[in-house]
Amino acid sequence: MKEIRIHGRGGQGSVVTAELLGIAAYEGGKYSQAFPYLGGGGERRGAPVQSFVRISDNPIRIRCKIYNPDYVIVKDTTLIELVDVAQGLKQGGLIIVNSEKSAADLGFPKGLNVKTVPAKKIALETLGLPIMNTAIMGAFAAITGEFSIQSIIDAVAQKFSGELAEKNVFAAQTAYEYALANN
Repeated sequence: MKEIRIHGRGGQGSVVTAELLGIAAYEGGKYSQAFPYLGGGGERRGAPVQSFVRISDNPIRIRCKIYNPDYVIVKDTTLIELVDVAQGLKQGGLIIVNSEKSAADLGFPKGLNVKTVPAKKIALETLGLPIMNTAIMGAFAAITGEFSIQSIIDAVAQKFSGELAEKNVFAAQTAYEYALANN
């Protein structure tokens, strides 16, 4: 089983990201579980929030918060100063950060595996909005290999329709290609 913790701020769509990753895992033939943790003020726009995803080849029977993720997604770099986003990260785990900066410029301790992708920039260019859910998903698929880009596209097609689906697919594909070329 692989576990993913997503750090974002209220209003950034971290819950939707988790939901879409869960759908993508299912579309890829895996079992999945996606859920938010909004305690501590996360229901307010801008407050730190976490959401979680589990994916497995076997049925998932546990139902608790994820404390030792394989992967961490950070949607807002300001959270790095407020929250220990690497807390509990499994040995050999990976942190993917939405940032135009390099991993070295973000101030993480040495020894952590950190990759960056300009998901917000890609979202602005492809969607016209700073909503980076599908861009970060495309990058995650490319960097980790846990999802195919097709399963991400299928998840987007289930959640959105028409032009909105097309733009989100384009955002995911653009970030996927960026991450393949730069990570």
